[in-house]
Amino acid sequence: MNEELYKLPAAAAAEAIREGYITSEALVESCLERIDAREDEVRAWTYLDRDYALEQAREADRVRKSGQPIGPLQGVPVGVKDIFDTVDMPTEDGTVLHAGRRPIDDAFAVSQLRKAGAVILGKTVTTELAVFHPGKTRNPHDPAHTPGGSSSGSAAAVADSMVPLALGTQTNGSTIRPASFCGVVGYKPTFGLIPRAGVLEQSPPLDQVGVFARSVEDAALLAETLVGQHPDDPYTRFRATPPLLATARQDPPVEPKLAFVRSPVWDQAEAETQEAFAELVDFLGDAHVEEYNLGEGVDDVIEWHRCIMEADLAYSFARDYDRAADQLSDVLRGMIERGREVTAVDYNRAVRRIERINRRLHELFIEFDAVLTPATPGPAPAGLDTTGSPVFCTLWTYLGTPAISLPLLQGSNGLPLGVQLVGERHDDARLLRNARWLAGRIQQADAEAA
Repeated sequence: MNEELYKLPAAAAAEAIREGYITSEALVESCLERIDAREDEVRAWTYLDRDYALEQAREADRVRKSGQPIGPLQGVPVGVKDIFDTVDMPTEDGTVLHAGRRPIDDAFAVSQLRKAGAVILGKTVTTELAVFHPGKTRNPHDPAHTPGGSSSGSAAAVADSMVPLALGTQTNGSTIRPASFCGVVGYKPTFGLIPRAGVLEQSPPLDQVGVFARSVEDAALLAETLVGQHPDDPYTRFRATPPLLATARQDPPVEPKLAFVRSPVWDQAEAETQEAFAELVDFLGDAHVEEYNLGEGVDDVIEWHRCIMEADLAYSFARDYDRAADQLSDVLRGMIERGREVTAVDYNRAVRRIERINRRLHELFIEFDAVLTPATPGPAPAGLDTTGSPVFCTLWTYLGTPAISLPLLQGSNGLPLGVQLVGERHDDARLLRNARWLAGRIQQADAEAA
């Protein structure tokens, strides 16, 4: 039985540990054996200490047996993207310039995981400084294809059942894109819901923490443990923790109505993606989906996002650029150099349009429960020299809306193709409930067809 424990969903594993049916040590040992069998091909991890992972698991088991209160993730292993500070492991940010860096504190999200009883299994591969230049990770479905980025290792590790949960981030498409390419659930909560204290800073108006799981329920479980407020992240605020898990487990009181949004970048969707979404819309029918045109005002979002992101990269990575520009990739160096040319007027104009468009989107969410749109232009591209296009994520990242990629479609080559649902800001729980409804509807249809 222990050999199969790595397949357990996170919520089921947490319950089994809580009830004493399995131990955290057995679960972690099973995950490590899975990693031993697959890591040479997938290459998802940048730091992994087997003995330390098992000692954390034994401590989680001791706490449970002692009768002390335990957390919702007691004994459950989690992978952590290597841009989250960890006091007991290196945090190297995917660059030789930060090799061997040992933080003095945990990132807020990591400290929340520890409070919840999780085992920090290890650090997962990120692209260079969490931008575009790939790391060593390969797509677990086909190692000749990219896993996406920048949260490459987290998505691949969850997809390959090395770990049930993992942390990522998104400044453009770094959670949704690899989730789509690797065939897992990737959830990016509302901007500001999860503090970014102790996470590599790229762009304060755009950086967002994301999570990876193999089900909507597990994504909700992980994200709910991370919600909070931190003085080092001024975009967070004190608020009641939204009941993400409880709501995700519920059936909608009324079956949702989805707005199918092609978005201004529809021409960049591959032909098979356009066909797949036409079939999906047809399957859901008029009762559940209606095409919606966002209208004027969003056509320039790609440029506004680029303006903000590149200017902030120039500021955030100025020290690395000034001391060792020749050790940065061409793509990152170019972004920094363009960012140095952005004017304050253009930057502030781009930032202020975020709120203006979100006010307009409120009208959409009065009529519809969520937006239905592609997560990526197509399945994971062949080759390992890029991480694929984030263009179908850019609008929603810019606006800070909650988004989730569901592994519901498949390309003609057999690789996964994500379906993205987007909700209104601060309406994350309803988005997760609708996502679970959609996933269940598609899975039921697939089962009946089989």
